[in-house]
Amino acid sequence: MKTTINQVKDYVGKDVTIGAWLANKRSSGKIAFLQLRDGTGFIQGVVVKAEVAEETFATAKRLTQESSVFVTGTIVEDTRSPFGFEMQVKEITLIHESVDFPITPKEHGTEFLMDHRHLWLRSKRQHAVMQIRNEIIRATYQFFNDEGFLKIDPPILTGAAAEGTTELFHTQYFDEEAYLSQSGQLYMEAAAMAFGKVFSFGPTFRAEKSKTRRHLIEFWMIEPEMAFVDHEESLHVQENYVSYLAQSVLSNCKLALNTLGRDLTKLENIKAPFPRITYDEAIELLKEKGFTDIEWGEDFGAPHETAIAETYDKPVFITHYPKDIKAFYMKPDPARPEVVLCADLIAPEGYGEIIGGSQRIDDLALLTERYQEHQLSGDAYNWYLQLRQYGSVPHSGFGLGLERTVAWFSGVEHVRETIPFPRLLNRLYP
Repeated sequence: MKTTINQVKDYVGKDVTIGAWLANKRSSGKIAFLQLRDGTGFIQGVVVKAEVAEETFATAKRLTQESSVFVTGTIVEDTRSPFGFEMQVKEITLIHESVDFPITPKEHGTEFLMDHRHLWLRSKRQHAVMQIRNEIIRATYQFFNDEGFLKIDPPILTGAAAEGTTELFHTQYFDEEAYLSQSGQLYMEAAAMAFGKVFSFGPTFRAEKSKTRRHLIEFWMIEPEMAFVDHEESLHVQENYVSYLAQSVLSNCKLALNTLGRDLTKLENIKAPFPRITYDEAIELLKEKGFTDIEWGEDFGAPHETAIAETYDKPVFITHYPKDIKAFYMKPDPARPEVVLCADLIAPEGYGEIIGGSQRIDDLALLTERYQEHQLSGDAYNWYLQLRQYGSVPHSGFGLGLERTVAWFSGVEHVRETIPFPRLLNRLYP
């Protein structure tokens, strides 16, 4: 019976064949321990010289790292293994012999590993991170489908830059100027006016010349948009969504989390409701924590966000930022027009902003005024203004950065490990 490693639990006591690669091995004169991987997981294959053909044991002894094989044997339970099972190998068929695989069990520098990212992905640690990423994606679709959202795909190429061009990648679209999208939000607002509750999931691009552990040039965003929903209602959706993701990862990725050495109590604590603090309160808190130079009207950097997050044992919303440091489309607070109905969700443990969201301006005159204040490009977004001209309604939305969320849940330090092939300021290879 041919199967995969993640299905061997269904074949205890039975003989199966698995196509695999050799991740590592150790052996003595009479027994060989093969660490096998097949893309679905890792399992140990035990080859006992006295119990197999001479040729089989000889093959096991000479196998090199990342050689590909078909391995046949009996699946047995093994309580000593984190996986819980191992294979008692009976036969080995060599498919391809790998020679001088460059990533050995010894320590390698980050740049070396990034240059060999196409091979580094095979490691147990990277496998665990990608499993967590996959679970977050799966749970995202599950959550929004269950909540009655329709998935809509906004364009990646746009004809203008609604929030300025300094962080956008420029390209030529036949005889027109074009940009790679830094957010699908404006298009999702149009979709919400057609379908009520929508979400997108796709790549976005920011030409920020940043080298921090939180930044990528190309990353993936989940961007829900909701008609007839105000700021307060949107905050409830956000905290329920993040809580759902955390509990899904805990339930379905326990082995991966253990592989990464993640403190599970940190994830168990991610349950709605989340604490909230206004921008005004955040300024006062920062001054108390020694950031005496911070002034009202300044945006927060990574050290500020980390200091605020350390005050709480859960993710924390920072709400009601000054309108002058936020996007033109955010709705001012009717009770205090100098601030907007928005929130950033700051993750604990120094992982920074995970979500940015707001209630959108639904008044045409005010949106036009704000559009002009930001000196945005002429007629390119007339269609966006028309959303307030034909049946405008209160609406809200937010964006969650996938890679930062993967880093947070996984406990890895840098977002470069949370995407298969990261694009960084000085890296376009491989």
